[in-house]
Amino acid sequence: MQRILADASVSITELKRNPSAIIDAAEGASVAVLVHNRPSAYLVPAATYERLMERLEDLELAELVRARAKERRVKVTLDEL
Repeated sequence: MQRILADASVSITELKRNPSAIIDAAEGASVAVLVHNRPSAYLVPAATYERLMERLEDLELAELVRARAKERRVKVTLDEL
């Protein structure tokens, strides 16, 4: 059985009938969209999605910093930049 990573769930059929009502009823929480009782997608509030994307970008930048920290350093002056 596949894990559902949301407190609420809705069938794709219910979602098609009235998507606005589902979003309103979620009150800002994520909702799992089920197809044949399996999660197919998640409805995530825009603010949550934006935070997730920012966090992902932060993690990618941190990984880049860690990788570059191992590189040989080259001294330059401000005038050379």
